[in-house]
Amino acid sequence: MGGAWAHVEVTDVDTGATASGSNSGFAGGGQIGCDYQWNAWVFGIRDMFDATSLSTSRTFDVGTVDSRTRWFDTLTARGGYLVVPNFLLYVQGGAAWAQRKLDFFDNAGVQVGEVSRTRTGWTVGGGAEWMFAPHWSVFAEYNFMGFGTQDVTCGGFCNVSAKANIQDVLVGVNYKF
Repeated sequence: MGGAWAHVEVTDVDTGATASGSNSGFAGGGQIGCDYQWNAWVFGIRDMFDATSLSTSRTFDVGTVDSRTRWFDTLTARGGYLVVPNFLLYVQGGAAWAQRKLDFFDNAGVQVGEVSRTRTGWTVGGGAEWMFAPHWSVFAEYNFMGFGTQDVTCGGFCNVSAKANIQDVLVGVNYKF
């Protein structure tokens, strides 16, 4: 569990008007993976799924766009080095997915469109893990997820281009079989 923050930049393709902003929220979920140790080097693969409370609202000349990220998922390869027998420093990278919903409102506050999509992107990050008891460890890590630019048309009301990224800092407990 931890915190997440996102940066969203939305451009009205027709007028060129741009609105951007950052928001923050909670992230929490679970993970599954496996590691292989060779001397002091550790290599592995992991999938981590997190629900999130990220949401924001931006206003344009023609109306408002509300954005909500419901969850994100990362599938990463990681490599690390045991600086002491029970303390690992690691880096990781791989694929990322995020489920986002955009709601479009005109200037009168009437909803005129909605788009809900799962976006595919990439992720890179790093962290530290400490094995405090046999089979048990705690970790802290930072991740950056990039999702590129997406063009969205909503029922003749708007034609926008949205660029988004997510960052998170997580802490957790692992049980190793």
